[in-house]
Amino acid sequence: MLYINNTSNDPYFNMALDEYVVKHLDPSNDYFYFYINRPTVVIGRNQNTIEEVNLDYVKEHDIIVVRRMSGGGAVYHDMGNINFSFVVDYRKEDFNSMERFAKAIVKALSKFGIMAEFTGRNDITIDRKKFSGNAQYVTRNRILHHGTLLFDSDLSVLSKALNVKPEKIKSKGIKSVKSRVTNIKEYLPDKEVTISQFKEMLLKYVFEVEGCEFQEYHLTPEDMEKIMDLRNNKYSTWDWNVGSSPEFDLIRSARFTGGEVQIHMNVKDGIISDIKFYGDFMSIRDVAEVEEKLKGQRFVQNDIKDVLSEIDIKEYFGFISLEDLLSLF
Repeated sequence: MLYINNTSNDPYFNMALDEYVVKHLDPSNDYFYFYINRPTVVIGRNQNTIEEVNLDYVKEHDIIVVRRMSGGGAVYHDMGNINFSFVVDYRKEDFNSMERFAKAIVKALSKFGIMAEFTGRNDITIDRKKFSGNAQYVTRNRILHHGTLLFDSDLSVLSKALNVKPEKIKSKGIKSVKSRVTNIKEYLPDKEVTISQFKEMLLKYVFEVEGCEFQEYHLTPEDMEKIMDLRNNKYSTWDWNVGSSPEFDLIRSARFTGGEVQIHMNVKDGIISDIKFYGDFMSIRDVAEVEEKLKGQRFVQNDIKDVLSEIDIKEYFGFISLEDLLSLF
């Protein structure tokens, strides 16, 4: 495993770095790195920005909104939040098995005397409070697994920047975002530890837990040029981060144990002419591929079932089952 020393606080650059490492760096090596973003809302690949983000609030407080390449839900980053990324060879059993990667973080935290545990579909918790959310993306037999670590983040901003839907609150049995998240620093025996010191110690323990000798990869000028191209032409653009939402004449949505799915459809003369999936489900493949397969199909459940039965539902919708999806049609 090679460590990339990334010091950028630019969320557009850091999202571009994730894509570049998983798609273009030498696949004979594994990679690990951190990044810390200036105040930012990062939304999941399949989410509708307008529905997930309090756009008036983020504009007023100069908070960036950027879409990542992985699925899952929206998260808030600031200078008190550490983000980590693993890029390794993909094994089928690793999809939505966050424990392979969370294990290193949990064991590393135990070195600080913090008893954390992996819970739910993508969370790491302390005292049943979430401090880390994780997501994945797969391409070319490589998997990007990245996650957040709330170290000393402003949780009051987190709750204001995100539009938490009533059904999500109800399904989790909670009153607010703030009531179910926490900062790592609150549990450190030494409250004087800075985020930089914590990151340095965490890096040491991650390599120790992984059983790897510490080695570093230095991004080349060519690497940087390509990352900046992704940053400027994709991750900082309105089209990627917000995009136009065409009008649809049929909308179906539901929240399942594997997350929320919302389907927007245009159906003309009984034929699906356009379709779009939104939600915080944990996809590792691009659901646009499923949308293309459904266009032109009859709006008949058996026909839709035939199409969906030919794909690996888990790779596109995580823990949402075929039966769950069909219930929306």
